[in-house]
Parts: sequence; structure tokens; C-alpha cells
Amino acid sequence: MKKERKKRLRHLAERRMERQARRSAGELTGVLTVTNNGFGFVAPENGDEDVFIPAPMVNGAIDGDRVKVELLPPRPPLPGEAEKGPAGRVIEIIERKRDAFVGELLDGNRIRPLNTRLPDEIVLKGGRRGARKGDWVKFHIGDGENGVWSGEIESSLGRAGVLAADLDAAMAEYHLEGRYSAEEDAAAEAIVPREIARADRRNLLAVTIDPVDAKDFDDALSIVPGDDPNIVTIGVHISDVAAYIAPKTTFDQAAAKRGFSCYLPGRTLPMLPPALTKKISLQVGQESFAHTVFLDVDRATGEVKAFRREHSLLRIAYRLDYPAVQKFADENVAPDTWSAELRETLKVLLDVTRKMRRFRAEKEAFIELPLPEIRILCSEGENKILGLEKKLSAESEQLVEECMLAANSAVGTELIERGIAGIFRVHPEPETEKAMEFADLMQDGFHLACGDITERSNCNHFIASLPDDPRREVIMSALLRSLPRAYYAAEASIHFALGKLRYSHFTSPIRRYPDLTVHQQLWNFDSQMRLRNHHSLEKVAEMCSELEENNDNAYYAASDRLKLRYLEEKLEAGDDALYDGVIARVLSGGLQVDVPELGIYGFVPLGQLGGNFDRGKNVLHEAHGVRSYRCGDALKVRLARVDFDRNSAVFVPAGR
Repeated sequence: MKKERKKRLRHLAERRMERQARRSAGELTGVLTVTNNGFGFVAPENGDEDVFIPAPMVNGAIDGDRVKVELLPPRPPLPGEAEKGPAGRVIEIIERKRDAFVGELLDGNRIRPLNTRLPDEIVLKGGRRGARKGDWVKFHIGDGENGVWSGEIESSLGRAGVLAADLDAAMAEYHLEGRYSAEEDAAAEAIVPREIARADRRNLLAVTIDPVDAKDFDDALSIVPGDDPNIVTIGVHISDVAAYIAPKTTFDQAAAKRGFSCYLPGRTLPMLPPALTKKISLQVGQESFAHTVFLDVDRATGEVKAFRREHSLLRIAYRLDYPAVQKFADENVAPDTWSAELRETLKVLLDVTRKMRRFRAEKEAFIELPLPEIRILCSEGENKILGLEKKLSAESEQLVEECMLAANSAVGTELIERGIAGIFRVHPEPETEKAMEFADLMQDGFHLACGDITERSNCNHFIASLPDDPRREVIMSALLRSLPRAYYAAEASIHFALGKLRYSHFTSPIRRYPDLTVHQQLWNFDSQMRLRNHHSLEKVAEMCSELEENNDNAYYAASDRLKLRYLEEKLEAGDDALYDGVIARVLSGGLQVDVPELGIYGFVPLGQLGGNFDRGKNVLHEAHGVRSYRCGDALKVRLARVDFDRNSAVFVPAGR
């Protein structure tokens, strides 16, 4: 491991020396990305590697600004610093990405931005425009002088702590499109579908499998014996949205502007008008237009041997839900409404998709991170937070996922082989620097050797070896954060996590614009109509990548805020529950603790522990030598208070 690390360090140093030599000047321009901790990175427009910007050298720039950077002289390398990239300071803000933001008005004429990539506090200049302490306000940011940022209020958005206002604030901060109007809904519902040659597949026993509370049904499955007794044919039937949404039409442009359906806690913002979504969903008992991918699968091995695609006419036989299918998979127990044919069909589908998953694991070595999602449940109409839900993918969901992955791969392959310009899902390999940082964290904090996580096989071996205790989820979360973000591109490339090279998104055209674009391209190809070119789709892919990240940021901002509200309500109700935590970071001011049950990071202040911080060993020693706290240690904690000023939950060790 040490030899491998030294080799990689030498390679990185040599690469940086070459890049430094190419720089004829000590200045460059690029876009600044600011982290939640205040420091940032500038992606140079000349394609060089990112430049690190220490927090004191951001110099009034904010996340998304186009800036000019002066490179700092390289320091003599210190032990362990060879993997660090070049550093610089912002010397000019060339162009602001935006100047209007949302925050909560606090005591002392201060504003706390909702966006954690902004400065922690903004000093109010000018009048409040009717806003009161505790209101969400829209404000315009000024320049940061001597570390002090100022802003002027434009308007009040409602009371923080009122669920509707909290969600309105998230929408305003992230510029999310509002719900469609009743007039738009009616106009969309009146759309007459375009005609195309269709195969009549109403004889298939096709089923939808979705969450119990699902409202949109854009995919269905069927399975029948193939011509070869060793083959079964799985039908992946997707709502033929392109029949209703042609390129450049009114609702195509509206969908492109949204990019995706956005799911905030307690509020859904659909990509397409709800009345149209309902009309084109694959509903039980009604004739539906579908775009179908048939997969010929080896029944013994799970290998997809061939595929074909067609536009079809379908009639859904059953609407199934995940819990019922899971109960059938686990206990062979089915509702009375399920026919004998349906039960037999599901048995075969479960058996084949299990083998498909095993085949993928062997051949593609996909990375599986079985992390639960902790969702905050809300009722906007009642202005009520209902609680938390821990959601972990079950086999019933994996059944559907296997079929969707195979269909997406088939479509990606067809786009390439037929020379059709398309949009592909790309997930780059981990950056060497990030991989090494993760390896150091595992070694220093958890005393674990993870190997080189730029290799999928090493990732999987490491995940399989993780201890079955509270540290497991914390480690997997850290691994997930060390992987790059997936994005959309007009050129097919590796999807690292899936182990695929030809992968598109096709299976969710109701809620993802990249999928709808692929559907439209295939419709035009099948109809011998003009196709969009590669250059055009590059712009669509870039736009969709940005919109997807923005939607995710809006969801996390709203979710984190509402989780704090939920914890505040528990405190007010006298709840003093204990939580299992894992120390994620040891800081000079205290401990950052991952609380998996809540899906948040909490903070335990140094004052609650006593003692001192040993910076050299990254250890916090408790007073009187009773205990030392290290990264990776388990720690039972109790919620002490919620600090909305710092968007943080403060905990104390159990028993205090």
C-alpha cells in the first residue's frame, strides 16, 4: 500500500510540474465553487486543474461567480501535501452569477442565508421593508469588505417555521419553477397524440410496480417465454411521452425549463402538467401508448442476449406496489386479487432479475452502496411535520431497477450503433486526489485500509469488509462523497458506479427531460424525421446537469431545515431520546457527529467534553484523562438544542 501511494504521489507531482510549466502567466479566469466551509475552487477556462482558494482569499466572490485568480507561489512540499493542487486568490470578480438570495432575518439586523455556500451572516443595510425578525426575506448581496458582507432586503417571503413559507423560501433561493396553472393544465390535457406505427401488445400481462402512494406511472413490466426455451423476454414498457410532447412545442419548452420533476418535502413540482401526466400514465384497464424495449434474457445466467425496441399499444393488467411484491418475494404471500397467472409471472420475474443482478455483479462489478435515505415527511396543507422515514432499497425495487438499467443500456447501445445523437449518463472515475484523501481518512480515522478506490473491485471488496456497526453507514457516506457527481453528456463515456460504457436515460420521460429528449430523438428516427444534432444535444445535456444539481441542492436545503424544525418540536415536547452517533471529525471546537437515525451531522461542543484538542494526533482528550475522542468512535448523544443561526443541531454526550 505504501509503495502504491508513493508511486501515485510521484505521478501527481510530475503532472502538476508539467501543468505549472505550461502556465505562461500567474493569472487565470474561471468559475468559483464555494464549499459549505467557506473555501472554494476555481475551474480554469483553459482546462487546467482546479485551483484551491482558501477562505480568506475568496475576496468578496460568491459561489458561481466568474473570477480572475492570481496563483500563489508554490510552497515547499510538506509531508502528506504532495496531493494538494495549486492555490490562488481571487483578484477580480468578472461577472456575478446572481445577486439575489433568500435568508432569515435575525436579531441585530442580520440575515442568515438559506444557501450554506454563502457567508454565514449578512449585515442588513437600509430598511426592512416590512419584514420582522424570523421572516424569510429576499435580499440583494453587496460586496464583502474586510470579511463583513452586506445586503438590502427586497421583500418578505413569509414566516420561517411555517411549512409553506419554508418551501417557498427554498423555491425562491433555487429559482424553481412553480406549479402549472389551471389553464396550462387544461391546455396540456387537450393535446392530441401524434400517430406512429404501433405493435398491439394488449395480450401481454403487463404490470406497474411503484410505491403505495405513487401518482405517476411511466413504466410497466411483462415477461413471457422466448422462442428458445432457455430465453425469456422481458418487456420494459415506458409511457410514450413523445407522442404528446413534440420538440419545441409549448410544453416541451416548459419541461426543458424545469428539467426534472422536483420533490421537496411535502411539495411536488412536476416537470409536465399533472393533468397530462395522469392522461399519459400507464393506468390499469385502459389502453396506453408505450415505447417498449424487449430484452431477451438467458434464464439460467441472467445475461441479456439481445434487445429490440418498438412503439406499442398496451393495457395494464395490475397495479402492484413495492410492499406487496416484497411480501410475495419473502413469504410467497399474495393478495386475494392476484390471479394464479400473475403469481407465476412474478415468480419468474423475481428469479430472472436476481440472476441479472448477479450477472452484472460478476461482469460489470457495479458498486453497491446500500445506504438508507432518511426522509422528512410533511403535510403542507396541515402545516405539519409528520416525522422521519428510513428508506432502504428492497428486492421489490431492485427487480424494477434491473429491468430499467437493462433498458437504458439497450437504448444507449442503439443510439451509438445507429449513429443517433443522444444524451448519455456519465459518471467519471474518482479523482486520484479524492481517492487518496479518502484512503487517508479511513487509515487515520477508522484504522481501515480501503485500497485504491479508483478501481471498482477494490471499492466492492472494501464495502464487503466493513464492520456491521454504526460506523458502516458513516464510512459508506464518506465513500459516496469521495465519488464524483454523475452528469449528462452528448458523448457516451464510463458510468463508473454501474460499470457501463453505453448508458443512456430512457425510462422516466415523465419526470426527466434527458429521457424525454431521447424519446423525441427515437420518435424522429422511427418516423424518418429530422434529428437534433450532437452540438444541439451538448447544450441540452449541460443544461440538464445544472438543473439536476440545482434541484438536489434545493431538496437538501429544505430537508435539512425541516429536520431541524422536527428536532425543535421534539425538544419542546420534552423528548430526551438518545441517539447512536459516530464521530466524523474532531475539531478544535468540538466533535462533528454523524447521527444515522436522523440523517444529519450534529455538533458536540468542546465545552460539553472539557479537556483539550491534540492537533498533531487529531484527538480530543477529555479532562482528567477519562476518555479520548477520535474520528470513527461510537458516541451516544442526546439532543441539547437547535441552533438555527448556524443551521446545526447541538448534542451532548449521554448522561450529561
